[in-house]
Amino acid sequence: MTEDMRPIILVVDDTPDNLKIMSALLKDRYRIKIANSGEKALSIALSDPAPDLILLDIMMPEMDGYDVCRRLKADRRTGDIPVIFLTAKAEVADEENGLKLGAVDYITKPISPPIVLARVETHLALKASSDFLRDKAAYLEAEVARRTREITAIQDVTILTLASLAETRDSDTGNHIRRTQHYVNELANKLKDHPRFKDHLDEARIAMLVKSAPLHDIGKVGIPDRILMKPGRFTAEEFEIMKTHTTLGRDAIAHAEEALGIPVAFLACAKEIAYGHQEKWDGSGYPEGIEGDHIPVSARLMAVADVYDALISRRVYKDGMPHEKAVGVIREGRGSHFDPDIVDAFLALETEFLAIAARYSDGDKELARKRDYLEQAVGTP
Repeated sequence: MTEDMRPIILVVDDTPDNLKIMSALLKDRYRIKIANSGEKALSIALSDPAPDLILLDIMMPEMDGYDVCRRLKADRRTGDIPVIFLTAKAEVADEENGLKLGAVDYITKPISPPIVLARVETHLALKASSDFLRDKAAYLEAEVARRTREITAIQDVTILTLASLAETRDSDTGNHIRRTQHYVNELANKLKDHPRFKDHLDEARIAMLVKSAPLHDIGKVGIPDRILMKPGRFTAEEFEIMKTHTTLGRDAIAHAEEALGIPVAFLACAKEIAYGHQEKWDGSGYPEGIEGDHIPVSARLMAVADVYDALISRRVYKDGMPHEKAVGVIREGRGSHFDPDIVDAFLALETEFLAIAARYSDGDKELARKRDYLEQAVGTP
């Protein structure tokens, strides 16, 4: 081992002769630092490079070795440095106290040089192993975090891809997915401390809501083009078919869950949204006609986000409604179409909704693409 790579031993003793003796004993094997007081020892322990091991006397003025050890172990920067007490205090109680404070060993004076060298070597080897395992654990933890981020990113891209696939067959505009995600996020965060919602909207649940929101209309992939692309009003028969997109969406997500073989929290949330976002507060919605708090919170939030975006968005067959008029429609639906408290949150977030709509607005190219697709699908100019 080259001199620069040798371990560093810090010897702490207020007696110059003791410092000389220990330095002479250790200097051929290790790099030596010395301290003649507790304060100086703490300063050296915090220096760079830090000592690999500390030989510490107990009986010193101002700050004894016990106090030095106590402060070393209390500081995360020095807490892993092994401490060996080297002292004339030979009582069992003294040794017990030292070991309780975190020392790895206790050697009484007068010393036996071979014993000191053997114990120093043993504890340096243990520290090297401990450092290796700690570095390995830190590496593995970082690697797990990296892979988790990677898997999450792949998951998010897959969700958006599936949602975009559904959207390409719809007359909705291209950024509808992004806008509704952000609307839901704003509403959920606004309501997370509300007495009615605080048990449903913690940070983890909100994250799931935002992740699963793009799948709210995934069931539209199962609706025939002649209905999905129809620019005018549906017939009663067509509307019944259109309404099945909620069930189709829920079932598609459920099949994905079954294929995975394990429960996935955000998919459970996605099923709620896909199946329930067309339900209405007064029970006049579909597919089940449930009302009030029987409708999942996730679906109630999406209902407001989805309707607002549908109102303000340009389509190939209509212009978008002005923001103020769309707000009026949502307000009128308070207590009938929508949960009253969610509408109140929406009204308090008007500015944020308008900003999101502007940030993720659809351009003319996107509208032209939708028009071309519509013409090809149903032959409607």
